[in-house]
Amino acid sequence: MATPEDLRRAEEREELIRGELPRIRSAALAWRNGLGALLAGLVGFGLVKGRSDVGQLAEGWSAAVGTMLLAALVCGACGAALVLRAAHGRFGVVPLRDLPPAAVRAHTEALASVTALRRGVVATSACAALLVAAVATTWYGPPRDEPALRVEHGSTTTCGKVVRITGGTLVLKTESGEVPVPLKLLGAARPVASCAPKQ
Repeated sequence: MATPEDLRRAEEREELIRGELPRIRSAALAWRNGLGALLAGLVGFGLVKGRSDVGQLAEGWSAAVGTMLLAALVCGACGAALVLRAAHGRFGVVPLRDLPPAAVRAHTEALASVTALRRGVVATSACAALLVAAVATTWYGPPRDEPALRVEHGSTTTCGKVVRITGGTLVLKTESGEVPVPLKLLGAARPVASCAPKQ
């Protein structure tokens, strides 16, 4: 025969199971709102003045930024779907022949919602980290080398970026500073990708 203590424990257990799913759904809604605000803040932070064109990055770095942004998009979409699943339940219906008792059904859904919420938080956090990494790489990654000009004048060869042409003089910016090259002494000139000596 059941004792009063057994009855009290059974009532507590039933109350816990009955309140489990609404509690998890409420937590999932709070996480959804918080993660949404976090991502909105990151997007706003990305608009702060800095290098905004990935085409200005050195070769390979722009592809890395594109890959990070694509991965952030995938993680963000998965995270949003999982958090919404946790907050609002499974999209679909349960066949009547497979319908378990209400307590079992609520507990099974609570377990699935907790799993979806945990995975959603991880995926959304990965999205945020990838967005920060992409913005940081865009801002602080090595810049693309601008094309340079290698010119021969007299017995000298000078390589640098064209600064200006004024009064019959071509001015090149080199590692040692600006070098004026009189156009009348200009022999040959050819564009080069970089002034670094070939290995």
